Amino acid sequence: MIEAIHALRQQAEQELERLDDAAALPEWYRRYLGRKGELTQQLKQMGALSPEERPKMGKVVNKVKQTLEDAFHARQQSLQTEQLNRELAGDDLDVTLPGRPVHTGHLHLTTQTLRKIYRIFGEMGFQVYEAPDVETDEYNFQLLNIPEYHPARDMWDTFWVNDQVLLRTHTSPGQIRAMREYHPDPIRVILPGKCYRYEQITPRSEHQFFQVEGLAVGKNIRLTDLIGVMSEFARKMYGQEREVRIRGSYFPFTEPSIEIDMSCSCEKVGCRLCKQTGWLEIAGAGMVHPVVLRNGGYEPEEWTGFALGMGVERPALLKHGIQDIRYFYGNDLRFLQQF
Repeated sequence: MIEAIHALRQQAEQELERLDDAAALPEWYRRYLGRKGELTQQLKQMGALSPEERPKMGKVVNKVKQTLEDAFHARQQSLQTEQLNRELAGDDLDVTLPGRPVHTGHLHLTTQTLRKIYRIFGEMGFQVYEAPDVETDEYNFQLLNIPEYHPARDMWDTFWVNDQVLLRTHTSPGQIRAMREYHPDPIRVILPGKCYRYEQITPRSEHQFFQVEGLAVGKNIRLTDLIGVMSEFARKMYGQEREVRIRGSYFPFTEPSIEIDMSCSCEKVGCRLCKQTGWLEIAGAGMVHPVVLRNGGYEPEEWTGFALGMGVERPALLKHGIQDIRYFYGNDLRFLQQF
């Protein structure tokens, strides 16, 4: 029986040496060392031996089993090394070369622009106030002097969750929230955030975009204060040589309402960016409407205020001469890595 076991060991070692694929190793292991393998079958025949022969036979079997297991692991390691060498020989990869450096990311251009706006308004005493993206019809329209029948709603068609809840169309609902939170104290805040409108996507418009709302409420605040704030913003954002122009406009939540233009970098000669006019619109603004003030908790006979709203992508477009707003959300690294 001992001779049979040694013959089995020799046969197993020869077959193992002939294997040239690591995928065949598990089958070899099951055949010789598995629970139903040939070596296990030899152990089951020990019952036919005398009590004196069994210990000697068990020692031989255990030694053969250990020898085959060591040979199996050695052959497994050898085949894996051979396979790796073949792969390296057939590829141009040199694992001894230093790895390519991993480039760290940076802030998105929109975030960079937002932070610069924060810094400019922070120097003028404004703090950041965040309002929710998901609003109610009451805050988004009604409390801003835009009742259900008002035609101005057509300008702010949006994405509705249900009849009363929607994705905000502008950051102006934050005015009401800020006034109700700060009442009866004066207010000087900016309200940044994303807005959503059901619009066709073009080089100049997106269905989602960032805005920054500005709100100041206090005693004896006048339209000239608003013009002074926006003139300072234009100079710090775009350069000291920038001029500001005021045009009359209409918004339901301000009275009077104005549009604020800035002189173009073409020195008002006219170019594609300003559509040959020499001026670029940078914000809509006005004095807070008495109805809105009262909805926020302030008596218009005692308090006045101004509000302004501007895009965030638009200042970045103007500052860097970008021609297509869709680049901001296209996730194209060729564009993003420029900033």
